Amino acid sequence: MNVRIGRSELELVVGDITEMEVEAIVNPANSMLKLGAGVAGAIARKGGPMIQHECDRIGGCERGRAVITGAGELMCQHVIHAVGPRQGDGDEEETIANATDSVFGICAKKKIQSVAFPAISTGVFGVPVEVCAGALLGAVIAALHRDGAPSRVIVCLADLSALSVFEEALGKLRKS
Repeated sequence: MNVRIGRSELELVVGDITEMEVEAIVNPANSMLKLGAGVAGAIARKGGPMIQHECDRIGGCERGRAVITGAGELMCQHVIHAVGPRQGDGDEEETIANATDSVFGICAKKKIQSVAFPAISTGVFGVPVEVCAGALLGAVIAALHRDGAPSRVIVCLADLSALSVFEEALGKLRKS
């Protein structure tokens, strides 16, 4: 699904985020910036050890914030590590929205024009896809109406079930 928002294109796709043809991909990170399982594990395997070395130099990142590293051997130039919440933290939607907004702040600062997001915190952190979809897409839509927004944003999802949830959330957000 592709939609135009402001001067930008928003795409919802099913795929492997490490294979997206964009300048930056978003890693759904933990606050210690340790690349372990899920999307982070795929980024570590395909990108090589340089990404983890850069994360180790940074040392950590607060929940709801993001930091940037190089992309090692990945096709993209940057990995933006966005720290989302764990299910049960109590402020899951706000934290996902803040992390997403922090990614857009980095994109503006670095003049990144294409970025791919995963469904932040829906893997090992256990946040329901429905919660992530509304929060992440709400923040994306708000960011795409601001100056300096990337011209292309992809939300790369793991399966058709998640895609369906995100498409439904996007439809509701565009009507409101």
